[in-house]
Amino acid sequence: MSVDMKIHPTAVVSENAQLHESVTVGPFSVIEAGVTIGAGSTVATHVRISGPTTIGEKNIIDSFAALGGAPQDIGYKGEPTELIMGNGNLIREYASIHRGTIKGGGKTILGNNNMIMAYAHLGHDCMIGNHVIIVNAAHLSGHTEVADYVTVGGLTGTHQFSRIGRFAFIGGGSAVSKDVPPYAMVTGERGQMRISGLNKVGLRRNGVTRETLSKIDAAYRILFRSPELLHNEALDKTEKELGGCKEVDELVAFIRSSKRGVVKRIKRS
Repeated sequence: MSVDMKIHPTAVVSENAQLHESVTVGPFSVIEAGVTIGAGSTVATHVRISGPTTIGEKNIIDSFAALGGAPQDIGYKGEPTELIMGNGNLIREYASIHRGTIKGGGKTILGNNNMIMAYAHLGHDCMIGNHVIIVNAAHLSGHTEVADYVTVGGLTGTHQFSRIGRFAFIGGGSAVSKDVPPYAMVTGERGQMRISGLNKVGLRRNGVTRETLSKIDAAYRILFRSPELLHNEALDKTEKELGGCKEVDELVAFIRSSKRGVVKRIKRS
């Protein structure tokens, strides 16, 4: 560690932690052995970071956050599993992110430019992409996979091994027990979650063209609004009519690879 780092005198930083000289650590924070923090990152007051944890550059970790804690798994026996965070993440107050488990691959991964809001929790072995927003008090169970540009509404919970596809938008207070396909807006309680539409606003904001959006919409009509088609028939029809569009191909591949089944569309009277 460099004496030039802005570490408050009441903070406790292990001599076996590695902090870039530009890192700031606030009062009463604890950074344990096995923690690495990259350039330009800020650790606020009363934060605890346990190791092994690797945190990239320009992250902001707010007060009372707890990162790199042992997984809440009865099979965990103290193995040196990891939490790996990328760059530019904002971790708000009282959020918690746990390390992985051996049976889950040993790593919990948080990508780049994500916002994890207050009281949110990311369980062991979660795999979070980039530009993801996890809203206040949302809790992601172990092994949850969240792709890029997803928004998870406040007070939402996920079942273990759930997957959430790119650009999906989960309404607040939802209970995710099946896979959420890319581009979908979904909401609902456990066992009653349904697709309510496409996340067109999110797609447009991120540069998806009108032509591509039209193809995604057409794919959704085939996949979720064609009750006369069986599951595989709908997938085959989508590939035949709209295949070659990267976003549509991604959607079809996501559904074909689902082990839990995917959320369906709301049935209208």
